[in-house]
Amino acid sequence: MTPELPPAELLGAARATTGFMPDDEGLFLHDWAKRALAVGPVLEIGSWCGKSAVYLGAAARGVGGPQAVVLTLDHHHGSEENQPGWEHHDPSLVDPRTGRIDTLPFLRRTLVDTGLEDVVVPLVGESATVAAIWRTPLALVFVDGGHGDAPAHDDYTGWAPWVRTDGLLVIHDVFPDPADGGRPPYDVWRRALASGDFAEEDALGSMRVLRRVRGDAGDPVT
Repeated sequence: MTPELPPAELLGAARATTGFMPDDEGLFLHDWAKRALAVGPVLEIGSWCGKSAVYLGAAARGVGGPQAVVLTLDHHHGSEENQPGWEHHDPSLVDPRTGRIDTLPFLRRTLVDTGLEDVVVPLVGESATVAAIWRTPLALVFVDGGHGDAPAHDDYTGWAPWVRTDGLLVIHDVFPDPADGGRPPYDVWRRALASGDFAEEDALGSMRVLRRVRGDAGDPVT
């Protein structure tokens, strides 16, 4: 088995991958994922080209064992803010045959280049569709998918119930000040805290780590 990437190599691999994760938040995610992966699998919502999957996969590589698996879920056609005419549109990610964004080939390339194919499993589909048939308890759910109101809340509604007792819900792009970023991830964070099912464990930058303190995998959340 390939050993875990050293910190400098991990950062180099992540920086070489198209995406939006700052170095410090990526390493923060990596550290929390290592703790969770010792207990069970981790699921990421929002793969894009695999930048955060590098951090998560490196954590799985370091932990080892059959439970140390990362599932990364995306429909790979981009969120609203990634479409033509929006701030985060990248024309290099558009499939010329369809005229639509398609980041799946870039994710596959990232996993090959980093040697993480055996510990990171891509799931291709709409978040709500996959969540509706999901039945596996998760040690950590990382919410970093669509940042529109409906997609953000659908990710929470569909996936927060599958966080196991004492497991972690990690939400990215939480900005208390509206001038810094969109509101939906912040609103989801507030919703999770108000539910009483989750309590805040840690935070860095725009990333929030919440621990499930009530209920178990499969139980509904508010």
